[in-house]
Amino acid sequence: MSIKLYYTTVTASREVKSQQAEVMRILDSKSIRYELIDIAVGGAVRDEMRSKSGNPTAIPPQIFNEDVYCGNYEMFSDSVEEDTVEQFLKIK
Repeated sequence: MSIKLYYTTVTASREVKSQQAEVMRILDSKSIRYELIDIAVGGAVRDEMRSKSGNPTAIPPQIFNEDVYCGNYEMFSDSVEEDTVEQFLKIK
C-alpha cells in the first residue's frame, strides 16, 4: 500500500498552499513515503480525487492509502495532534 497525496501546484489560496506544505513536511519528518498527484494537470484528476473522497466539492490536500480514502487536511491535523498518524493513514 502506498500513500497518495492529492495536491495542486496552481492555487491562489494561501491556506491550501500552507496545508499542503504542512502535510508534506509531517510525512517527510516521519519518513512516510508518499506519491504526489497534482490535480492541476487536468479536470479528470480533480474529478477522480473528488469521486474517491466521496465529496463533490473536495479541495486539496486529500490523502489516500492506495484507493482507500484516509481524509482531508483537518482530519490529518487531528491525527497529528492525537499522535495517530499511522492509524489515520491505515499503515498500522
